Amino acid sequence: MASEALHVPREKLRRETLNLHYAISSLMEEFEAVDWYRQRADDCDDPSLKEILLHNAREELEHAAMVLEWIRRNDKEADKQLKTYLFTTADILKVEEESED
Repeated sequence: MASEALHVPREKLRRETLNLHYAISSLMEEFEAVDWYRQRADDCDDPSLKEILLHNAREELEHAAMVLEWIRRNDKEADKQLKTYLFTTADILKVEEESED
């Protein structure tokens, strides 16, 4: 799987770096699965199958949220960025400007 590729030899990486790599790879795969299920649901002409595909997409979003929360709890910079941008209602670029001040 392409998302599992390491860019440096495994033995040079700290355990924390490997765990974060696993989490990031998993997050990418979960969102990719959401995208695939939604595309298939849009193209599906069987209402029952469409509902199953959308259900599966929601399940993948749940998995993505769990992994994202693990990343937030285990990576200080991710925690900082997520706390800055998530659950805000202001224009995203304005949030960035305000956080830089």
